[in-house]
Amino acid sequence: MTLANAALANETASYLAHVRRKRLYGGALLALFALLMLSGFKLANDRNAGGFWDGLHRIFDFPAEIFSEAFVNWRNLPGLFVKFVPSLIETLNIAAVSTLFGALAAAALALLSTRGLSLWPRLTPLFRRMMDVMRAIPEIVIALVLIFLLGGGPVPAMIAIAFHTTGALGKLFSEAAENADTKPVEGLASVGAGWAQRMWFGILPQVAPNWSSYALLRFEINIRASAILGFVGSGGIGYDLKTALQWGQGKYDAVVAIFALLFLTIMIVDHISDRARARLVKGERAA
Repeated sequence: MTLANAALANETASYLAHVRRKRLYGGALLALFALLMLSGFKLANDRNAGGFWDGLHRIFDFPAEIFSEAFVNWRNLPGLFVKFVPSLIETLNIAAVSTLFGALAAAALALLSTRGLSLWPRLTPLFRRMMDVMRAIPEIVIALVLIFLLGGGPVPAMIAIAFHTTGALGKLFSEAAENADTKPVEGLASVGAGWAQRMWFGILPQVAPNWSSYALLRFEINIRASAILGFVGSGGIGYDLKTALQWGQGKYDAVVAIFALLFLTIMIVDHISDRARARLVKGERAA
Protein backbone atom coordinates (compact mmCIF):
# COMPACT_ATOMS: atom_id res chain seq x y z
CA MET A 1 0.00 0.00 0.00
CA THR A 2 1.39 3.37 -0.99
CA LEU A 3 1.63 6.29 1.38
CA ALA A 4 -1.20 8.06 -0.42
CA ASN A 5 -3.48 5.04 -0.01
CA ALA A 6 -2.53 4.71 3.64
CA ALA A 7 -3.27 8.39 4.26
CA LEU A 8 -6.62 8.06 2.49
CA ALA A 9 -7.50 4.99 4.56
CA ASN A 10 -6.59 6.82 7.77
CA GLU A 11 -8.69 9.81 6.80
CA THR A 12 -11.63 7.54 5.93
CA ALA A 13 -11.35 5.70 9.24
CA SER A 14 -11.12 9.01 11.12
CA TYR A 15 -14.17 10.35 9.29
CA LEU A 16 -16.22 7.22 10.00
CA ALA A 17 -15.24 7.34 13.67
CA HIS A 18 -16.30 10.99 13.78
CA VAL A 19 -19.67 10.11 12.21
CA ARG A 20 -20.20 7.29 14.72
CA ARG A 21 -19.44 9.63 17.62
CA LYS A 22 -21.89 12.21 16.29
CA ARG A 23 -24.58 9.57 15.94
CA LEU A 24 -23.88 8.29 19.44
CA TYR A 25 -24.08 11.78 20.93
CA GLY A 26 -27.19 12.55 18.89
CA GLY A 27 -28.88 9.35 20.01
CA ALA A 28 -27.99 10.02 23.65
CA LEU A 29 -29.38 13.58 23.45
CA LEU A 30 -32.54 12.31 21.77
CA ALA A 31 -33.02 9.67 24.45
CA LEU A 32 -32.47 12.29 27.18
CA PHE A 33 -34.95 14.63 25.52
CA ALA A 34 -37.55 11.84 25.27
CA LEU A 35 -37.02 10.93 28.93
CA LEU A 36 -37.47 14.56 30.00
CA MET A 37 -40.61 14.85 27.88
CA LEU A 38 -42.12 11.71 29.38
CA SER A 39 -41.29 12.70 32.95
CA GLY A 40 -42.62 16.22 32.36
CA PHE A 41 -45.81 14.85 30.82
CA LYS A 42 -46.36 12.52 33.77
CA LEU A 43 -45.87 15.36 36.25
CA ALA A 44 -48.23 17.67 34.33
CA ASN A 45 -50.84 14.92 34.00
CA ASP A 46 -50.67 14.15 37.74
CA ARG A 47 -51.24 17.82 38.57
CA ASN A 48 -54.07 18.21 36.08
CA ALA A 49 -57.42 18.10 37.86
CA GLY A 50 -59.19 16.23 35.07
CA GLY A 51 -56.42 14.07 33.72
CA PHE A 52 -55.19 14.21 30.14
CA TRP A 53 -56.32 10.76 29.04
CA ASP A 54 -59.71 11.06 30.75
CA GLY A 55 -60.54 14.22 28.81
CA LEU A 56 -58.83 13.39 25.52
CA HIS A 57 -62.04 12.15 23.87
CA ARG A 58 -63.68 15.55 24.51
CA ILE A 59 -60.94 17.64 22.94
CA PHE A 60 -63.12 18.69 19.98
CA ASP A 61 -66.29 19.41 21.98
CA PHE A 62 -65.56 23.11 22.53
CA PRO A 63 -64.48 23.88 18.92
CA ALA A 64 -67.57 22.03 17.68
CA GLU A 65 -69.77 24.16 19.95
CA ILE A 66 -68.16 27.36 18.64
CA PHE A 67 -68.47 26.48 14.95
CA SER A 68 -72.00 25.10 15.28
CA GLU A 69 -73.23 28.37 16.79
CA ALA A 70 -71.37 30.38 14.13
CA PHE A 71 -72.95 28.21 11.42
CA VAL A 72 -76.41 28.98 12.75
CA ASN A 73 -75.64 32.73 12.86
CA TRP A 74 -73.63 32.89 9.64
CA ARG A 75 -75.54 35.97 8.49
CA ASN A 76 -73.85 37.97 11.27
CA LEU A 77 -70.33 37.23 10.06
CA PRO A 78 -69.97 40.00 7.39
CA GLY A 79 -71.07 42.64 9.89
CA LEU A 80 -68.70 41.24 12.51
CA PHE A 81 -65.81 41.38 10.05
CA VAL A 82 -66.44 45.12 9.60
CA LYS A 83 -66.84 45.59 13.35
CA PHE A 84 -63.44 44.10 14.20
CA VAL A 85 -61.43 45.75 11.42
CA PRO A 86 -60.40 48.72 13.66
CA SER A 87 -59.09 46.29 16.28
CA LEU A 88 -57.21 44.41 13.57
CA ILE A 89 -55.65 47.67 12.36
CA GLU A 90 -54.57 48.39 15.94
CA THR A 91 -52.94 44.96 16.12
CA LEU A 92 -51.12 45.57 12.83
CA ASN A 93 -49.98 48.99 14.06
CA ILE A 94 -48.58 47.45 17.25
CA ALA A 95 -46.69 44.85 15.21
CA ALA A 96 -45.38 47.39 12.69
CA VAL A 97 -44.19 49.97 15.23
CA SER A 98 -42.59 47.37 17.50
CA THR A 99 -40.85 45.77 14.50
CA LEU A 100 -39.53 49.14 13.33
CA PHE A 101 -38.14 50.18 16.72
CA GLY A 102 -36.87 46.67 17.44
CA ALA A 103 -35.10 46.47 14.07
CA LEU A 104 -33.40 49.85 14.54
CA ALA A 105 -32.17 48.90 18.02
CA ALA A 106 -31.12 45.48 16.74
CA ALA A 107 -29.07 47.04 13.94
CA ALA A 108 -27.14 49.17 16.43
CA LEU A 109 -26.54 46.25 18.81
CA ALA A 110 -25.60 43.95 15.94
CA LEU A 111 -22.84 46.26 14.71
CA LEU A 112 -21.60 46.81 18.26
CA SER A 113 -21.51 43.06 18.95
CA THR A 114 -19.92 41.89 15.69
CA ARG A 115 -16.28 40.92 15.97
CA GLY A 116 -14.07 43.09 13.79
CA LEU A 117 -16.71 45.80 13.41
CA SER A 118 -17.51 46.83 16.97
CA LEU A 119 -16.77 50.38 18.04
CA TRP A 120 -15.72 49.06 21.47
CA PRO A 121 -14.31 45.54 20.96
CA ARG A 122 -13.94 44.88 24.70
CA LEU A 123 -17.68 45.46 25.19
CA THR A 124 -18.69 42.99 22.46
CA PRO A 125 -19.51 40.20 25.00
CA LEU A 126 -21.64 42.66 26.97
CA PHE A 127 -23.75 43.57 23.95
CA ARG A 128 -24.12 39.88 23.06
CA ARG A 129 -25.34 39.03 26.57
CA MET A 130 -27.79 41.94 26.39
CA MET A 131 -29.33 40.42 23.27
CA ASP A 132 -29.41 37.01 24.95
CA VAL A 133 -31.42 38.47 27.83
CA MET A 134 -33.81 40.21 25.44
CA ARG A 135 -34.45 36.95 23.59
CA ALA A 136 -34.79 34.90 26.75
CA ILE A 137 -37.66 36.87 28.31
CA PRO A 138 -41.03 36.11 26.64
CA GLU A 139 -43.09 39.02 25.39
CA ILE A 140 -46.04 38.08 27.59
CA VAL A 141 -43.93 38.35 30.76
CA ILE A 142 -42.69 41.80 29.80
CA ALA A 143 -46.22 42.87 28.85
CA LEU A 144 -47.65 41.71 32.19
CA VAL A 145 -45.05 43.72 34.11
CA LEU A 146 -45.64 46.81 31.95
CA ILE A 147 -49.41 46.52 32.27
CA PHE A 148 -48.99 46.53 36.05
CA LEU A 149 -46.84 49.68 35.79
CA LEU A 150 -48.48 51.53 32.89
CA GLY A 151 -51.98 50.09 32.72
CA GLY A 152 -53.64 48.30 29.83
CA GLY A 153 -53.45 49.38 26.21
CA PRO A 154 -51.26 49.02 23.13
CA VAL A 155 -48.17 50.75 24.59
CA PRO A 156 -47.13 47.85 26.90
CA ALA A 157 -47.57 45.42 24.03
CA MET A 158 -45.49 47.57 21.71
CA ILE A 159 -42.65 47.90 24.23
CA ALA A 160 -42.71 44.18 25.08
CA ILE A 161 -42.62 43.06 21.44
CA ALA A 162 -39.97 45.63 20.51
CA PHE A 163 -37.79 44.47 23.42
CA HIS A 164 -37.95 40.83 22.33
CA THR A 165 -37.59 41.76 18.66
CA THR A 166 -34.36 43.63 19.42
CA GLY A 167 -32.78 40.51 20.89
CA ALA A 168 -34.03 38.17 18.18
CA LEU A 169 -33.14 40.38 15.21
CA GLY A 170 -29.88 41.50 16.81
CA LYS A 171 -28.60 37.92 16.72
CA LEU A 172 -29.59 37.47 13.06
CA PHE A 173 -28.25 40.88 12.05
CA SER A 174 -24.94 40.18 13.77
CA GLU A 175 -24.50 36.86 11.96
CA ALA A 176 -25.16 38.56 8.62
CA ALA A 177 -22.68 41.34 9.44
CA GLU A 178 -20.00 38.79 10.37
CA ASN A 179 -20.17 37.40 6.82
CA ALA A 180 -19.81 40.83 5.20
CA ASP A 181 -16.68 41.70 3.24
CA THR A 182 -14.44 43.96 5.36
CA LYS A 183 -12.40 45.31 2.48
CA PRO A 184 -14.70 48.35 1.95
CA VAL A 185 -14.43 49.08 5.68
CA GLU A 186 -10.64 48.93 5.51
CA GLY A 187 -10.64 51.20 2.48
CA LEU A 188 -12.84 53.75 4.21
CA ALA A 189 -10.69 53.60 7.34
CA SER A 190 -7.58 54.29 5.26
CA VAL A 191 -9.02 57.63 4.10
CA GLY A 192 -10.01 58.68 7.61
CA ALA A 193 -13.71 57.72 7.72
CA GLY A 194 -15.23 57.43 11.18
CA TRP A 195 -16.88 54.30 12.60
CA ALA A 196 -20.40 55.40 11.69
CA GLN A 197 -19.32 56.22 8.13
CA ARG A 198 -17.56 52.87 7.76
CA MET A 199 -20.69 51.05 8.89
CA TRP A 200 -23.05 53.16 6.77
CA PHE A 201 -21.11 52.98 3.51
CA GLY A 202 -19.11 49.78 3.96
CA ILE A 203 -21.38 47.30 5.78
CA LEU A 204 -25.00 48.38 5.45
CA PRO A 205 -25.14 48.14 1.63
CA GLN A 206 -23.98 44.52 1.91
CA VAL A 207 -26.32 43.40 4.69
CA ALA A 208 -29.39 45.52 3.88
CA PRO A 209 -31.17 42.82 1.79
CA ASN A 210 -30.75 40.14 4.46
CA TRP A 211 -31.60 42.51 7.28
CA SER A 212 -34.76 43.63 5.48
CA SER A 213 -35.73 40.01 4.89
CA TYR A 214 -35.27 39.17 8.58
CA ALA A 215 -37.30 42.24 9.60
CA LEU A 216 -40.18 41.24 7.33
CA LEU A 217 -40.16 37.74 8.77
CA ARG A 218 -40.18 39.19 12.26
CA PHE A 219 -43.12 41.42 11.34
CA GLU A 220 -45.16 38.29 10.57
CA ILE A 221 -44.23 36.83 13.96
CA ASN A 222 -45.06 40.10 15.73
CA ILE A 223 -48.57 40.16 14.27
CA ARG A 224 -49.27 36.87 16.02
CA ALA A 225 -47.54 38.08 19.19
CA SER A 226 -49.56 41.30 19.33
CA ALA A 227 -52.78 39.31 18.91
CA ILE A 228 -51.77 36.98 21.75
CA LEU A 229 -50.85 39.86 24.05
CA GLY A 230 -54.39 41.16 23.67
CA PHE A 231 -55.43 38.34 25.99
CA VAL A 232 -53.56 40.01 28.86
CA GLY A 233 -55.12 43.43 28.26
CA SER A 234 -52.78 44.94 25.67
CA GLY A 235 -55.51 45.96 23.24
CA GLY A 236 -55.97 45.00 19.63
CA ILE A 237 -58.02 42.18 18.20
CA GLY A 238 -56.71 39.75 20.81
CA TYR A 239 -58.58 41.65 23.51
CA ASP A 240 -61.81 41.39 21.51
CA LEU A 241 -61.22 37.65 21.12
CA LYS A 242 -60.71 37.26 24.86
CA THR A 243 -63.91 39.21 25.57
CA ALA A 244 -65.93 37.14 23.10
CA LEU A 245 -64.66 33.88 24.62
CA GLN A 246 -65.46 35.09 28.13
CA TRP A 247 -69.06 35.86 27.16
CA GLY A 248 -69.41 32.26 25.99
CA GLN A 249 -72.53 31.13 24.16
CA GLY A 250 -74.15 33.87 22.15
CA LYS A 251 -70.77 35.36 21.15
CA TYR A 252 -69.20 32.40 19.39
CA ASP A 253 -70.01 33.87 15.99
CA ALA A 254 -67.75 36.79 16.97
CA VAL A 255 -65.01 34.32 17.92
CA VAL A 256 -65.17 32.69 14.47
CA ALA A 257 -65.19 36.09 12.75
CA ILE A 258 -62.07 37.18 14.65
CA PHE A 259 -60.26 33.92 13.91
CA ALA A 260 -61.17 34.17 10.22
CA LEU A 261 -60.05 37.80 10.06
CA LEU A 262 -56.74 36.96 11.73
CA PHE A 263 -56.19 33.95 9.47
CA LEU A 264 -56.84 35.93 6.29
CA THR A 265 -54.64 38.80 7.45
CA ILE A 266 -51.71 36.57 8.39
CA MET A 267 -52.05 34.64 5.13
CA ILE A 268 -52.00 37.86 3.07
CA VAL A 269 -49.06 39.30 5.02
CA ASP A 270 -47.15 36.03 4.70
CA HIS A 271 -47.69 35.98 0.94
CA ILE A 272 -46.65 39.59 0.45
CA SER A 273 -43.59 39.29 2.69
CA ASP A 274 -42.53 36.03 1.01
CA ARG A 275 -42.50 37.79 -2.34
CA ALA A 276 -40.69 40.79 -0.89
CA ARG A 277 -38.05 38.62 0.80
CA ALA A 278 -37.45 36.73 -2.43
CA ARG A 279 -36.95 39.99 -4.32
CA LEU A 280 -34.64 41.37 -1.63
CA VAL A 281 -32.42 38.34 -1.18
CA LYS A 282 -32.47 36.63 -4.58
CA GLY A 283 -33.68 39.40 -6.84
CA GLU A 284 -36.47 37.20 -8.19
CA ARG A 285 -40.18 36.72 -7.73
CA ALA A 286 -41.45 34.15 -5.27
CA ALA A 287 -43.48 31.34 -6.76
